[in-house]
Amino acid sequence: MRRLLSSCATRAAPATQPRLAALRETLKKEAATPAKARKPAWLKAPAAAGANYERLRSTVRKQKLATVCEEARCPNIGECWGGRAAAGDESNEEHTATATIMIMGDTCTRGCRFCSVKTSRRPDALDPEEPSRTADAVNQWGLDYVVVTSVDRDDVHDHGSSHISETVRQLKAKTPHLLVEVLTPDFGGVVERVNEVALSGLDVFAHNVETVERLTPRVRDRRAGYQQTMNVLQAAKAANPALVTKSSIMLGLGETDDEILQTLRDLRAHGVDVVTFGQYLQPTKRHLKVVDYVTPEAFDRWRDAAQALGFLYVASGPLVRSSYRAGELFVKNVLRGRKPKKADVGAAAESLAAAAAASTAAAAAATPRTRSTSSSRNSWRPRPAQRRRRTH
Repeated sequence: MRRLLSSCATRAAPATQPRLAALRETLKKEAATPAKARKPAWLKAPAAAGANYERLRSTVRKQKLATVCEEARCPNIGECWGGRAAAGDESNEEHTATATIMIMGDTCTRGCRFCSVKTSRRPDALDPEEPSRTADAVNQWGLDYVVVTSVDRDDVHDHGSSHISETVRQLKAKTPHLLVEVLTPDFGGVVERVNEVALSGLDVFAHNVETVERLTPRVRDRRAGYQQTMNVLQAAKAANPALVTKSSIMLGLGETDDEILQTLRDLRAHGVDVVTFGQYLQPTKRHLKVVDYVTPEAFDRWRDAAQALGFLYVASGPLVRSSYRAGELFVKNVLRGRKPKKADVGAAAESLAAAAAASTAAAAAATPRTRSTSSSRNSWRPRPAQRRRRTH
């Protein structure tokens, strides 16, 4: 028996050696990997609570609606849904509760690497009663301003443009004084579908560029292109010049300052009126990692630079999202005729570069890097694409 066990052990040893070696190698790599850096203090948001928050949440459940606030795990849900109470200022009448309703279901046909919304090639069919149900819910809330967004629906013949347009018409019919902002998909770049939504009666047409041109293929779904986004925004403004057009940029994905500035110039060249900046935060381990955390001071400088380029309004901050407190920003700064600063763009760029020189060393030391100014990487340049050798 002892001889039998000894021979079995001898035969089994060679089979286990490669696995043990692989395990040792894995453990070495894990030991060499630095611990995940904690989020900076400025990225902590207040917990979602309060009577207004609970009321909106209850209505969303009752009407079987989806909100991007919940689906995308937005850190500002407590402040936006809570309104004045969440902001700690009951006397501020302009801090109104804002919710972003997501229509056309809660499942997207695209798979952007920054987004936590569910994906599928064949989501459930569109609900023809959803536009009416959405309008009823908003009317019950008593809002003056609402943001409507949607998932991408490449499986629908018109990418959902008629469904979105009907939702806007229902909202306006049931609450005539309501201001409506729609954060739209790109409709496959088809101008006729963009025009249909632009002429539906909405007040703000928003479509997010998300990141700079170089990073677009890595960050966004392959069907979403940088130039396609610019064309969609331009088409909306051309179809309805009275519209306010809006877009949003995430920072912290590895973009350079020159690239951000070029993206701002491209947005202005395509008629965009409002831009927002926010910090990219990794929703799950399956999504893109944060390259660096941008400081509040850097966001302030990007706000100044964007205003210098002539945007009607700029919202810029670590926790700012595309629809963050959108109603009050729109009412206070666009409808009331706020004028952009008459600053010189060249001077703004020089100011950013000067601030960068003083903090480059500190910014390079953090892991993930914490950019104490957004221009700490102004000297970086994207590597040229390498040609692949063809194999025959």
